[in-house]
Amino acid sequence: MTVTLRKPSVAALLVVSTAIPAAAELKYDNNSGGYVELYGQFNPAIVSVEDGEETETRLLDNDLSNSRVGLFLFQPYGSNEFTFRFEAGLGLPSTATANQDGTNTNGWTREDIRHIDFALKGGYGKFSAGQGSMASDGAAEVDLSYVGTALYSFTNDENGAFFYREPDGVLSDITVGDSASNFDGGRRGRIRYDTPDFNGFSAAIAYGQNILSSSDDDDYYDIAVRYKNTFSGGVEFAASLAYAVRDFDDGSGERKDTIGSASVLFPSGFSFTAALGSRDDTADGASDPDYWYAKLAYEGDWVSWGKTGVGIDYFDGSDFENDGSSTKSWGIAVVQRIDSINTDAYLKYRNHDFDDTVDFDKNEAWVLGARWRF
Repeated sequence: MTVTLRKPSVAALLVVSTAIPAAAELKYDNNSGGYVELYGQFNPAIVSVEDGEETETRLLDNDLSNSRVGLFLFQPYGSNEFTFRFEAGLGLPSTATANQDGTNTNGWTREDIRHIDFALKGGYGKFSAGQGSMASDGAAEVDLSYVGTALYSFTNDENGAFFYREPDGVLSDITVGDSASNFDGGRRGRIRYDTPDFNGFSAAIAYGQNILSSSDDDDYYDIAVRYKNTFSGGVEFAASLAYAVRDFDDGSGERKDTIGSASVLFPSGFSFTAALGSRDDTADGASDPDYWYAKLAYEGDWVSWGKTGVGIDYFDGSDFENDGSSTKSWGIAVVQRIDSINTDAYLKYRNHDFDDTVDFDKNEAWVLGARWRF
């Protein structure tokens, strides 16, 4: 068994996230109704991954919702609202880059930039330009459960770069991240339009390019429809459906994703969340994977610290990596709100089972972390 704890700076963040009281809001008003707000979060986690023969335990930044800082500017402009957002990850050693060979510790790069986003909103809707969310970003991840802080439709945050181990003990070249995805949209340098809200319904359309990568000249465009409402009796419901296209610059074809998700939260504290998606990839040799996902959760005020959420989920995917492959994953988690320090502490277990011509050893992950926001 290999046990590795790295980067004392990340350990310090874990202490900070659980020991510092909630900071005062870093918001600065002007004399014309506008303001500038500074914000951020730290999300360190102890992650232990077992691949069938070896166990790796490390202290890392959780890629589920990475540590970041940001600046948000709001300014009324007549009947319109102008906003600007700058947000970037901190470039800490991440769960997204950790595997049996080690952890990428190259630090901050320009790909850690999340938003450089300008927007103008009025009765006509909202126009956005710059680095930011495409229309399909979040369409596969609608989730009203509190446990969604740690347990949601993307199942590879903690161990996505780890390689599956073959039955003979040899590491394969297939990672957990290769074997599953929810196809959710991302952030690009884009132009985007969002409609106004019509009785809970809204839509968005976007076109963009990956301006943070020098090796990606593909075109991205997508469209999404969303709905959210609270019905009589306090039942909350939200859903989204999106269609996204990646047009490969080398002329090899297109990748088309259709994704959707929905979530309902009852006054009792019970919630149910589901997601599904399919991919049509016209590139030579590419497979066309699909999946479905479901989660049952409950939340309540069990302790005086704050809300507690528990949940269990299941992911079923086909044809990831190769035609005929099968991916099964399930997880269970508990999330505890600590209001006094504005922190969400969580414990999660995730099990991945991948079958592709051979039945690889299961990959299991335990995660203990805390997300502190300021």
